[in-house]
Amino acid sequence: MTDLLLDDIAKRIALRMREAHQDIASRWLYRLTEVVPVATGDVFPGARLLDHIPDLVREIAGYLSAPEAEAIAANTAVIAKAQELGELRHAQEASVHQVVLEFRILGEILALFVRDEIAGIEGADALQCVTVVHRVHLCVGVLMQTTVDRFIAEYTATIQDQTRRLESFNRMATHELRQPLAAIQYAVTALAMASDSDLRDKLVAAIDRCAGQMTSLVHTLERVSRLSPADGPHQQRVEIVGVASRVARQLSEMAGARDVSIEVADDLPSLVVDAGRLELVIINLLSNGIKYCDPAKPSRHVVVELARSATEHECAFAIRDNGLGIPGAYLGDVFSQFFRAHARRDQELGTDGIGLGLAIVADCVKAMAGRIEVTSVEGEGSIFTVTLPREAGQRT
Repeated sequence: MTDLLLDDIAKRIALRMREAHQDIASRWLYRLTEVVPVATGDVFPGARLLDHIPDLVREIAGYLSAPEAEAIAANTAVIAKAQELGELRHAQEASVHQVVLEFRILGEILALFVRDEIAGIEGADALQCVTVVHRVHLCVGVLMQTTVDRFIAEYTATIQDQTRRLESFNRMATHELRQPLAAIQYAVTALAMASDSDLRDKLVAAIDRCAGQMTSLVHTLERVSRLSPADGPHQQRVEIVGVASRVARQLSEMAGARDVSIEVADDLPSLVVDAGRLELVIINLLSNGIKYCDPAKPSRHVVVELARSATEHECAFAIRDNGLGIPGAYLGDVFSQFFRAHARRDQELGTDGIGLGLAIVADCVKAMAGRIEVTSVEGEGSIFTVTLPREAGQRT
């Protein structure tokens, strides 16, 4: 066997691979649907990303006749596609194992293609087949490593961000629990020494108020803790109307006490989403609408409704109320931690809180790859619009 003969065979295989790249890509895509954790149509969402498959096959073909197959690593366009694939699989909440398996499948398909093509070349032998297949695997290995490296970088950044958020949240929770605890301890000590009945009543009321704040915070922490189960987020297809109706039943006592009606439209769409996060978004927005109703209005309501017609890739729903509304100067701050637009009216309205609800909502929506917007007119009410991808792994 001469080097010239081997190179000639490699060139012939490369030419055939370029000609058959669409068929090879289709076989790879079919196999990927078995390992990538998203709907079949979203393995490579969008025409541009779908082109990545045949593009990578063509580039691998281009390096079969090159003696230094590692040179594919110098092709910035190909490397960029592999990196983008790593970002996509991270967004789709795949695992490193799945990413590696994806390229192993590509390697198997290309190796079988090379074997079948060489079998039809007169005079070719097994050693030549092994050499060409080895070059294929070198190229696939470079692309796999690039994709895995980007996937791990994205994953590491996410973990670091979550760790920072958790540390910040723990500090906040400790601080917010410490304040009512200190107030309760002081009130209990004063209560033991108080002889005046009016003073005793005030101290009991203070204890009750502080205990209520602690209970509210504990409930918030409990709901947030559901968002980080040990086995990762729970993506599932849910009906928004079902989640909203369940939350409405949970809040019916609170709404009844303030004479607020809760209405849930029946034309809300379904989507694939982390159901725990979606429920937390709706429960916070609905409870805010109830809490900040306008006592001066004869009819008070909070409505969950379709914001606009769903598209192929996203859907949107709104939670609208006719409550107090938010002053225009405060609209830019409503999703910040500890911010409360009506904190000075707590006693008048019979409300309290620590200003975490909407911050948690914003974090949840971001984690679901969505966005949230608010419009409000002071004295008329507010509308919070949540836009989410229809399927897991998409971006709005």
